[in-house]
Amino acid sequence: MHRLFVAVRPPEPIRDLLVDAMDQSADFRWQDDEQLHITLRFVGEVERPAADDLADALGRLHSEKFKLRIAGVGRFEQRSSGALWAGVEPKAPLAALAAKVERRCQSIGLEPERRTFHPHITLARWKGRRTREVHDFLERRRGLSSQPFTVDCFILFESRLSRHGAHYEPIETYRLY
Repeated sequence: MHRLFVAVRPPEPIRDLLVDAMDQSADFRWQDDEQLHITLRFVGEVERPAADDLADALGRLHSEKFKLRIAGVGRFEQRSSGALWAGVEPKAPLAALAAKVERRCQSIGLEPERRTFHPHITLARWKGRRTREVHDFLERRRGLSSQPFTVDCFILFESRLSRHGAHYEPIETYRLY
């Protein structure tokens, strides 16, 4: 089985900005440079034939390059865990690309994605109650922003889980025109 997802990887200067925004507080499990991406579609576990079909289908996707920029921070929270993230804007070109990826996923028989697309770059995760720590981080970094950067490709990744966290291996890179 292959655990796959499709994502945009920001260029190195943007990843450096994001890493610098992480204050390494022990209250959070911070992402490392390798893990910084904008998920277009989480695929999940698939057998090799479906992975090959997806790689081929994504190769037939046509879309134009576009510009994004980092714009603020936020959080997702569940009962006793959550994630800190950096926002991106404008959302429209990213949402259009995600919709094209979604159509390609469905074209090979994958179940439709039911979650609303919310483009972001995960910076950290936490478990337990971290209300004050989360609030403090969001206040310190609320003005996080970057210069625009060009999105000229997206990537099919395989995610390998270990006791040390997830390792992401690029399988195929797809150019935008």
